[in-house]
Amino acid sequence: MSKLLTKEDIKNILSQRFEDDRFSTLSSLPTPDMFKDMQKAAKRVAKAVYNNEKITIVGDYDVDGVVSSFILSDFLERVSDKVDVVIPDRFKDGYGISKDIIEDIDASLIITVDNGISSLEAAEVCKSKGIDLIITDHHTPAEMLPDAFAIINPKQKDCPFPYKEICGAQVAWYFAGAIKQELGLKINMLEYVDLLGIAIVADMMELKDLNRLLVKKSLVAINSSKRASILAIKSKFAKTVFRSEDISFLFSPLLNSAGRMESAVKAFKFLKAKSLDEALRLLDEIVLLNEKRKAIEKELFEISLKSVDESKDIVVVWGEGWHEGVIGIVAAKLARRFEKPAIVFSINEDIAKGSARSVGEVDILEIISREKENILHYGGHKGAAGLSLNVKDLPSFKKSVENSVSLLKKELFVSSKDVLGEIDPKEIDFELLDILEFFEPYGYKNPKPCFFIKNATVKKERILGKEKNHQKIIVESKNQILESINFNYKTKVDIGSNIDMIFTISKNDYRGYITPQLMVEKIV
Repeated sequence: MSKLLTKEDIKNILSQRFEDDRFSTLSSLPTPDMFKDMQKAAKRVAKAVYNNEKITIVGDYDVDGVVSSFILSDFLERVSDKVDVVIPDRFKDGYGISKDIIEDIDASLIITVDNGISSLEAAEVCKSKGIDLIITDHHTPAEMLPDAFAIINPKQKDCPFPYKEICGAQVAWYFAGAIKQELGLKINMLEYVDLLGIAIVADMMELKDLNRLLVKKSLVAINSSKRASILAIKSKFAKTVFRSEDISFLFSPLLNSAGRMESAVKAFKFLKAKSLDEALRLLDEIVLLNEKRKAIEKELFEISLKSVDESKDIVVVWGEGWHEGVIGIVAAKLARRFEKPAIVFSINEDIAKGSARSVGEVDILEIISREKENILHYGGHKGAAGLSLNVKDLPSFKKSVENSVSLLKKELFVSSKDVLGEIDPKEIDFELLDILEFFEPYGYKNPKPCFFIKNATVKKERILGKEKNHQKIIVESKNQILESINFNYKTKVDIGSNIDMIFTISKNDYRGYITPQLMVEKIV
């Protein structure tokens, strides 16, 4: 019989995740000058400020892009009244800076945030118009880079920045820090750390090292923030304390919903709101968009299930007129459901726009890049990517990626859910909650620990939720009574039966009374 995990075992196992972390304090953070082209770009912005030039920031419509746009624009507006922000429309403009967007810009300096690394044509257009283009991005570069004035991206081959897996908002934040140094300003860059952490988690960056440090600082800042947008969310959802999971399940869906359903400009204005009344008004509109998003997403997910070929190692599905704003979420849900990568396409006339999500260590961007000769556009990173291609090429694309993924080692598909082992039920108490909380935030590369118990006896079962799709189960194991919740349950249990459970452990704060609660991942 294997040894049951104790609290000390769990503490030691989780500590090992961070043994190689280099950045554990703010003073240890790498400096802006470690980026290639950073000084060159900062000097160009300083020149624009001194000469009263027009500066236009071109962002992106997801959380990372909106936060990036906010951080850099808010910073530059302190030193210039000639700053403009353009956030492309997902449905009209597509992703990133483009020739059409540049045509509508009247500025001598354009700065991209969270996009631009693949914008070869846009860079040429800027050059022909005498516009200096500074690209700040974090997505994986292709072999050929845009001919821009400066490119700030840690993933460039010759960029010495020591930590590559950062989001676009972090690059924008570092850029603002370099401009601060160049202009000799006294601005505390930690003013933005609350939003910085939201972008890091929302963009699924690995939560280790530099990222973990910044998200931990972000949570402290969020809970003491006087920013109108954060206070509005606190008021609207009656939150007394924000926890790390609130970033994933509250902040991110809300901020993303504007860009998914209408325009991300609404989310940008929400972050910029100066008063609580203004923020609450905008939040009401965003909440309505998020509810609409949920309804469309649910419908589309159910439709997409009918096209899934479970015999394949990757899910590739498409449909005419599927809502482009939710196909990424549907892809993520399909990837979780089938524990394999998923690509979902929306067909509009002759073009299919796709969104891809991966699982485990499968590099979905690399898989897609193998098809680049038959793809119109693509970009992203290891865990998530976007692409477009001609509708006529969909069947051959599907067959080709299915073949590529079938050759991968099966261990690459292993979910990031980290089952530490069988836990002694007596160890599930307040002290364990404190230990688990210490190792937050959980997410990519720092998955929330899972545990299992065997032969637990079902004492009670109750079905919950408006749609009766959640299950509350009281079990007894080794003379300990444990309460568990199983969201979107699949397995009906019988009172008195014995079950094996895999679960995470969360803090249940009901009317101020805190208890440990098991969050069921699987019932065997």
